[in-house]
Amino acid sequence: MPIDTTFLGNTVTAWGAAIAIAALVLIALRITRRVLVKRFTALAAHTANRVDDLVATLIARTQPLFLLVIAAFAGSRVLTFGDRLATIIDRITMVALLIQIAIWASHAITFVITRTMEARLEGDASGTTTVRFLGFLGRLGVWSLAFLVVLDNLGYNITALVTGLGIGGVAVALAVQNILGDLFGSLSIVLDKPFVIGDFIVVDDLAGTVEHIGLKTTRVRALSGEQLVFSNTDLLGARIHNYKRMQQRRVVFSFRVTYDTPPDKVAAIPGMIREVIEAREHTRFDRAHFHQFGESALNYEVVYYVLTADYNLYMDIQQAINLDLLRRFAAEGIEFAFPTRTLYVNTPVAAGE
Repeated sequence: MPIDTTFLGNTVTAWGAAIAIAALVLIALRITRRVLVKRFTALAAHTANRVDDLVATLIARTQPLFLLVIAAFAGSRVLTFGDRLATIIDRITMVALLIQIAIWASHAITFVITRTMEARLEGDASGTTTVRFLGFLGRLGVWSLAFLVVLDNLGYNITALVTGLGIGGVAVALAVQNILGDLFGSLSIVLDKPFVIGDFIVVDDLAGTVEHIGLKTTRVRALSGEQLVFSNTDLLGARIHNYKRMQQRRVVFSFRVTYDTPPDKVAAIPGMIREVIEAREHTRFDRAHFHQFGESALNYEVVYYVLTADYNLYMDIQQAINLDLLRRFAAEGIEFAFPTRTLYVNTPVAAGE
């Protein structure tokens, strides 16, 4: 009885050749992968070009199973199969290729987002959370697309599935629109940077230092010690005063002197104020005027600028100016006014007096 020397329509010799080809291809691919990773890693260490780092990262993320599938596919080319088995082999190879492409794309998205945002995230550690969320959305999109393409390659009709996902996506978006609003608000804060961690902000009548910017909320430490938690959507819809970015502070203050001050000294007061302010560092004098006859005093208004955003320094300067004015006015015999009223009593004269 003759011995059947074929398997799946191919001889033992053909199978041996296929296995040998697959083994050689697999060895060649693994050696090539290792050599390329070493070469691009060494190149990336000596250049500022980030493309080298990206290529080295992607080559290192090439999966051994993918190399095995490619080697097996190369070996199968010397064999003869029926249409059904050949189709299965082609589809398995295509699915492996699509998964590997998705892995490369996923790592490329992570690499690009991380590297391009490093400079912008310097000094803003909270932005890391949002950047990770951006990376998650990108990877989710890549794997969703890869999943649909794999299903289409396997012969499934994905039109109905995409339609269902679209309707379901709209329903989910409507259900979680507040959460999504806060998520996109977080992205707006990180990308547009109306404030960063450490900034002192005022929102309506609430003030404090920004401590954390999250995906849904921003946390602010109030001056009185408690933590204020703002929804990102509400925060972006409000008017925010960012005092950390103040370049200079406009200061307006007023004082009053008594009506019995001689006119020549009344006229000399603006000059005295100018001298006192200009004698201080980090200040720029703007104006000083005797601007109003008050009910019980002569009113003056003074405007100057403190050329720094430091609130404590501003208070030190204002205190020094006030003390200097007290000394100058005391030396000149000028008195500050305080609310007074003069009451005139008219006593009627009795008849016969």
